[in-house]
Amino acid sequence: MDYYAASLEAHRKNQGKLEVKSKVQVQNKDDLSVAYTPGVAQPCIEIEKNPEEAYALTMKANTVAVVSDGSAVLGLGNIGALAALPVMEGKSVLFKEFAGIDAFPICLDTQDTEEIIETVNRIAPVFGGINLEDISAPRCFEIERRLIEMLDIPVFHDDQHGTAVVVCAAVINAFRLLKKPLEEVRATINGAGAAGTAVMKMLLAIGIKDIIICDSKGIVSSARINDLNAEKKELLHVTNKEDIAGGLAEAVLGRDLFIGVSGPKVLTEEMVSSMAQNSVVFAMANPEPEIRPELALKAGAKIVGTGRSDYPNQINNVLVFPGIFKGALKARAQRITEKMKVAAAYALADLVTDENLSAEYIIPLAFAPGVADAVANAVEKAWKK
Repeated sequence: MDYYAASLEAHRKNQGKLEVKSKVQVQNKDDLSVAYTPGVAQPCIEIEKNPEEAYALTMKANTVAVVSDGSAVLGLGNIGALAALPVMEGKSVLFKEFAGIDAFPICLDTQDTEEIIETVNRIAPVFGGINLEDISAPRCFEIERRLIEMLDIPVFHDDQHGTAVVVCAAVINAFRLLKKPLEEVRATINGAGAAGTAVMKMLLAIGIKDIIICDSKGIVSSARINDLNAEKKELLHVTNKEDIAGGLAEAVLGRDLFIGVSGPKVLTEEMVSSMAQNSVVFAMANPEPEIRPELALKAGAKIVGTGRSDYPNQINNVLVFPGIFKGALKARAQRITEKMKVAAAYALADLVTDENLSAEYIIPLAFAPGVADAVANAVEKAWKK
């Protein structure tokens, strides 16, 4: 099937993927008076007296803003706000279909950090949560951090944390299958942007201590201190303990785990062959991974995952973000904590039973029943502890 042609036809036929649907009928004078004036004045009065009533009397309790500036959209790069709208509509559809959450795309015609923060802060009263999407690094780090400080609702950059949670669930099960303790795993991450940095932090949170991280110029090491930005200098405090220098070939030598959140065809068969016995390769660049799974397996990898649906072990954010927001909204959480993300990763991993766990099935399928609820329950409990 030509998904590109089919998608274009579907978007053109439907003029996008979303519509606004009323929860109440307005078919007569009484309906109008209850839904709008004069009756609507009473909910307004109640909310003015007690702002918490907005969660009971409006759409706020189950509504998320999907916010993007179009600066880092899928594999398309900086295509701008208007061209990003189909993706943000799609994300909103996934919120509804997988978790029953009403989400609305907000595509901002600015890539100025301060303007984005100010705009999201001003529109926040409508929403129970903010999902930041496809905003390029390093701006995305400051935007998320500042909004978390300013707002009393969850702010979550899915490209960072959704990716990190689903990757960690796959890591947990891969080494569960290989019977290797996480604290003994030696990991390499290729990609030091938003996703790679978040994955690194989550690996540390689940117990993996030995991590090397690479960017497009090679290993993040002290040998490159003069060409590293502030964010990458921070990585040196928690990664590359042996201070190895070089490129990706040196970074994967003897390692147990490769995680790619970078670009196509950067990992060679020779590099995979140089990894440790029973190695795990997650090549997640889309649409073309860092290495094709069949080549990685041929080169000696024991377990391989990608971001693609046409190979086993699809490491897909849709397994995570609907449930995380569902749990956070249900708990009325003010933020999404590291503890909540770790709980989500283990809840997702636990959905694969010992009987079903195999080299080609380490993570649930996107349409597996109960995924969002399992993640949501874990997230809600983690917030309340």
